[in-house]
Amino acid sequence: MSRKAKKRRVRDALVALLVGISPLFAALVLTGASATTASAASLTEVTDFGSNPGNLRMYVYVPDNAPARPAVVVAVHYCTGTAPTFYSHTEFARLADQHGFIVVYPDANVSGQCFDVSSPQALRHDGGSDPTSIASMVRYTVQNMNADAGRVYVTGASSGAMTTNVLLGAYPDLFKAGAAFAGVPFGCFATTDGSGWNSACATGRITKTPQEWGDLVRNAYPGYTGARPRMQLWHGTEDDALYYANFGEEIKQWTNVLGVSRTPVFTDSPQSGWTRTRYGSATAQAPVEAISVQGVGHVLPSSGMAARAIAFFGLDGSGGTTTGPVRATGSGKCLDVPGSSRTNGTQTHVWDCNGQTNQTWTRTSTKQLTVYGGAKCLDAAGTAAGAEVVLWDCNGGTNQQWYVNSDGTITGVQSGLCLDVTGASTANGALVGLWGCNGGSNQQWRLG
Repeated sequence: MSRKAKKRRVRDALVALLVGISPLFAALVLTGASATTASAASLTEVTDFGSNPGNLRMYVYVPDNAPARPAVVVAVHYCTGTAPTFYSHTEFARLADQHGFIVVYPDANVSGQCFDVSSPQALRHDGGSDPTSIASMVRYTVQNMNADAGRVYVTGASSGAMTTNVLLGAYPDLFKAGAAFAGVPFGCFATTDGSGWNSACATGRITKTPQEWGDLVRNAYPGYTGARPRMQLWHGTEDDALYYANFGEEIKQWTNVLGVSRTPVFTDSPQSGWTRTRYGSATAQAPVEAISVQGVGHVLPSSGMAARAIAFFGLDGSGGTTTGPVRATGSGKCLDVPGSSRTNGTQTHVWDCNGQTNQTWTRTSTKQLTVYGGAKCLDAAGTAAGAEVVLWDCNGGTNQQWYVNSDGTITGVQSGLCLDVTGASTANGALVGLWGCNGGSNQQWRLG
């Protein structure tokens, strides 16, 4: 059998497996809600969007109320689906109308309509194939639609969920977070024989240590030292296409990549039959959030789940997240964790701004200032003037909550004291602590 014929046979087997499942998406994804609303906005195809080794098609939905610098959500369809059907039968466009973000819909544009998540090219940064084409769509949207490069997210179902894992692994420089509905870990579906199907992965027979899974992601973009995107994972316990065991392997992978414990810091049931766990933080924008859906098969997302993903991204108005450096006005230097330490109790200081992860802070909807993708929090070690401001595991305490004020000060919720560069120093390594607010330039900060 020729290589081409073998590839076609494997691809057709994949389609045959999923073709009986994909119609359920149209029936269950919306359950009475329509993605199209009374709006002049419509789905539009974009051609000539840049490098396109996967020969994909690009569709985009720009809501009427899009702000000057809108966020971007890439929504990736399942096998046998298309960009227009994913637009029509999911809630992302309706949510875009509500919250003003752009939705980019890639279209696989091949027989079977599956995305490549298996080839060596797909699993390498700018290596080629479908993920490189989707990266081109993101870059085009940022450059030509005035989108906010700091607020780009990706989500998808089944093949689209696998693609979400691949994009977060190979393009951490482009995406801030992802939401994968019934997928597998990055690299799990890898093949070297030209096929696009990995039965061992699909049936949950591939297990690795967290370090091994994490290394697959890190090796996809050698030399990358920037922030890693957060991940939200969804899976039905009765999934018979991409088995439920993959859910646990994804949790292993992304907690390792983001440097947080696999022991949940928060567990609840936001809806009957759902078990939600958060890792590294109890906040709505935790580094990793995982939702197990009891008794459900390969039919995610269903109604209301897209809104949960948008909330995880911080795009629903409740998140209010801002990510970037915290700059000291007096010195022009950045709030910095010495030596990129992750040790609880490490006192923060200021250092020349360099864009590294130990200087990348996120202001969350719960008033925290988190670093390392939400893995650690800025923590006041006391309530008196002179108290150190340190790194610590996020715990939701008021000593980890901060007001970012319009006058440029940052004050502790618990103490009311100001974030202060000790002695008004402008030198690298000047320590940061709490002090009574006095209007000095060493107490003036700018986030972002």
